[in-house]
Amino acid sequence: MRRAYSVETVRAAEAALMQRLPEGALMQRAAAGLAAACCDLLRRNGRVYGARVLLLVGSGDNGGDALYAGARLARRGAGVRALLLAPDRAHPGGLAAFRAAGGQVVDGPDGLGALDLVVDGITGIGGRGGLREDATELVHTVTRDRTPVISVDLPSGVEADTGEVHGEAVRADATVTFGTYKQGLLIDPAAEHAGALRLVDIGLGPELPEPPDLEALQYEDVAALLPVPGAESDKYRRGVVGVVAGSERYPGAAVLAVAGALRGGAGAVRYVGPGADAVIARFPEALVHAGPPSKAGRVQAWVVGPGLGDGRAAEAAVADVLAADVPVLVDADGLRLLDAETVRTRTAPTVLTPHAGEAAALLGTAREEVESGRLTAVRELAARYRATVLLKGSTTLIAEARDTPVRVNPTGTAWLATAGSGDVLSGLTGSLLAAGLAPRDAASVGAYLHGLAARHGSDGAPVSAQDVADRIPAAWRDVRAG
Repeated sequence: MRRAYSVETVRAAEAALMQRLPEGALMQRAAAGLAAACCDLLRRNGRVYGARVLLLVGSGDNGGDALYAGARLARRGAGVRALLLAPDRAHPGGLAAFRAAGGQVVDGPDGLGALDLVVDGITGIGGRGGLREDATELVHTVTRDRTPVISVDLPSGVEADTGEVHGEAVRADATVTFGTYKQGLLIDPAAEHAGALRLVDIGLGPELPEPPDLEALQYEDVAALLPVPGAESDKYRRGVVGVVAGSERYPGAAVLAVAGALRGGAGAVRYVGPGADAVIARFPEALVHAGPPSKAGRVQAWVVGPGLGDGRAAEAAVADVLAADVPVLVDADGLRLLDAETVRTRTAPTVLTPHAGEAAALLGTAREEVESGRLTAVRELAARYRATVLLKGSTTLIAEARDTPVRVNPTGTAWLATAGSGDVLSGLTGSLLAAGLAPRDAASVGAYLHGLAARHGSDGAPVSAQDVADRIPAAWRDVRAG
């Protein structure tokens, strides 16, 4: 599992570790890891000896890391130059080591010629508000020929705690981060700037508290959560998920939600709604009922909302489902029709799965605010509605009302932004709820499998929602195989 921490926690851990280490040892560990990453990238594109490297050096410790790493590269035979953005405040020890190793300090980008690598050490985890104008112009100048960029700890200009980007920021090909992941490295829009991530162990682990502030599941974590039937299992013991979806206008939503549910681990799917004929035609194993949901038979979880439309019948269906004493997942149209106080006062778990626009409506804010501040938005939604919230998007986040780490989903593809894919996710996640997973785990595993299925189905090409549903078993097997 990838774990990420806030800036405050990281700084406290670093301070505690430095108490037990010789002065400068922590920076040397970071510099060694950074230099190794630079060498790896240079070897892939040519060689280290004779490579032309430019360090962009700010006034903080990130600048010191870059200078010490530059010294190591110079000793390996690379031609390393440093451009100091604040010469009077450059790290003195790092600058001395850099010069002693044969590194050259330059006044500006003129006359640098072609470069093999740019090392971004402009700002660190305490940076706020994007790059200054002079730094922005400098970055654009030295990378105009698409020179590879490695950022030190995180790309300069992004917010380490929130993943927000206010103004210009470095777009790195790779980011070498030290001790632990920072939250912003895993959350868009900042994650888009980070490129490939490389974590360097500097001994910080024992100083970091549990639980982390943010976490991302990996294959082994998901595999441990997948429901597996036993020898005595039958379809009812495995769980029954109810799906209330679709309308005369959107019958396909019913089919797609049921498709996701049938592949999500529950033993049976009950469908309630006007799309029964379409559902049975595609999935004869589904159990259908005219409604209302409370009369359809026993279920262990409900999914309500995809393609439900407007009107009194849809509103009544949402209210009926929310009155049930089982976990309920609310998506799409159901999010517009729910009563907030009813959600807050439910005794059984509720999972809300909005995209940015729906989240903005639930919060009474602008969509742009949600998209630029995804972590803040998902935490606020979970607290306000006392629910588990899965905020869909380029970075899917899962948060609970209680004080547990927010989860970020690492799988997916941009091709997943296609009509109906959210309906599949709702059915899949609801089925995992019915199979017995806790709401946070069901949402996390559902998002993981959904994103992985999209990768399988796409393989670099456009993918439809039905393609995603059809590839869920392959994603499931992939996870189980490790």
